Amino acid sequence: MELHLPQFTFRIKDNQGKKVIFDRFRRRWVALTPEEWVRQNFGCYLTEIKHFPASLVAVERTLKINQHDFRSDIVLFSKSGNPLAVVECKAPEVKISQQVFDQIARYNLELRVDYLMVTNGLSHYCCRFDQRQLTYTFLPEIPDYKEIES
Repeated sequence: MELHLPQFTFRIKDNQGKKVIFDRFRRRWVALTPEEWVRQNFGCYLTEIKHFPASLVAVERTLKINQHDFRSDIVLFSKSGNPLAVVECKAPEVKISQQVFDQIARYNLELRVDYLMVTNGLSHYCCRFDQRQLTYTFLPEIPDYKEIES
């Protein structure tokens, strides 16, 4: 499926009648679902276009919030190991709604990052969270790693 992202090269194969894609971040084969397609493409966009070091990208990181386990799609870290941004990926047919922003805001209760990103591969949103004022400011585009890291 075509996304509103640059085209990247992936390793995809058939595994017992199901398509799988090699996840370069987790270094293993995973089921190629529509959401996974967005996750893989957006991860490549962040590393190849926005210059996030691949070694500082965590995919499907487990979070514990109020005794419940959740998995964030992508967490971006600083060189010192502190989380900088969290990304929520949805399948292209899923509309980006308030519910999606509420989901990523819940993840941020644990992560406490300054940047939150949401994408369905067709629409991409990024906002900066002001921890003191408890306000969000939507940015016109996804910032480069150097902008977020500084």
